[in-house]
Order: sequence, then C-alpha cells, then structure tokens
Amino acid sequence: MDEDKKLQFPSLPASKDDLLVSAIACKLTQLEILPGLFLGPYSAAMKSKLSVLERQGITHMVCVRQDIEANFIKPNFPHKFRYLVLDIADNPVENIIRYFPMVSFSMRKVLVHGNAGISRRCIVTKYLVKCPAEMCWLFYRDAFSHVQERRFCINPNVGFVHQLQEYEAIYSAKLTIKMMSPIQLGRSFSLHAGMPGSLKRSLEEDEDFGGMQVTAAQNG
Repeated sequence: MDEDKKLQFPSLPASKDDLLVSAIACKLTQLEILPGLFLGPYSAAMKSKLSVLERQGITHMVCVRQDIEANFIKPNFPHKFRYLVLDIADNPVENIIRYFPMVSFSMRKVLVHGNAGISRRCIVTKYLVKCPAEMCWLFYRDAFSHVQERRFCINPNVGFVHQLQEYEAIYSAKLTIKMMSPIQLGRSFSLHAGMPGSLKRSLEEDEDFGGMQVTAAQNG
C-alpha cells in the first residue's frame, strides 16, 4: 500500500481503565457514526433495548449476519421498525459490493447491527463513501478513519478492505461520468475496453428503502 494511502488509526485510550471502558462500550452499545447513522452489536437491538431505540428515534434496522447465525440473529421488532436483513459470510472472499446498493441514505435513522462480525462495519464505511455531498467521504481511508474514531474496535479483513477500495474507484468513476459532457462521454467509450474487468461492473443506483428486498422477519 502506498505511503499516502495508509490508514491513520486513532489513538487508543490513555489508561487501562479507559481502554476497558471503551472496549465494553464498543461491544455492548451502539454509537452514532453520523447524524442518524448508528453502528452497534446485536445486543443493541435486543427486545430489552426497545425504549432506548425509540428514544433515539430509530426508524430502520440493517441486520448483518452469517447464514449460520440466522436462528439467533434476527429482527426483534418487525412491527416497530423497517428491516433489511443481509446474510453475509464473514470471510475475505465474500462479495460484499453486491449488497451496497441495498443500503440507501433515504433511511431516516438507521441502526446497522450484527453479532460480533466485521461485515456491518464495511456496510457503514460504504455508507460514508456514498452519502450526501455535505458530509461525504469519497475516499475509503477517510471513511474508515471516521468510523474507527468513533468505534475503535473495528478491524475489517483484508478481502473486505480491497472491495471497499474497489468500490471507491467504481463510485469515483461514476461521479466523473456524470460530470462529463456528451462529447467527453463519447470519447471515453474508446477507453472502456481497456479497463480492468473488476471496474467494468455496473454500480446500480441506490433505491428508496421501500424498493429494497426486505427479508420477512418472524418474531423471535
């Protein structure tokens, strides 16, 4: 990785006591990453936390889990909040880019939660890469640093990091195309054939949450 692209990690808590408190908070509570965007563990979305969720004004839940977790990581409030359930294998070869168009900024107040996996952090980092212009981090390393400053225990695997960096390139190219004139756009087609295969993937437009494929949830 180039020197200028290395991630800048925030400082850890100064004392052991501060570190312990931060670690407990990191694993047991949700934290607000951006106004209206929360990241937390499954315990933050359990039935005992309903009053907290309502007080925070949560309207949507993104539940990130592995297939083997489906029996115990499930929507607890299907009649209270709108859910998007993503079954994502927590391994470096899982294609997470295909899930990105499902997560939209049209959600008002959303909690992204999972079990103890790292996939949810990638979803949140993607959220920051493609967000309203007034608070957008176009570069993955900046988005990642912003998330980690608020939740220092995140540690995505190498495969997911590479995909987030690839998504950055795809989204950056898409923004460039949107700003091109028709003449410039026509000229660019001659270069398209020489692009790496991974960058030829089309990036679908984000749709409103109502158009998403929402997993039907059963009461646990």
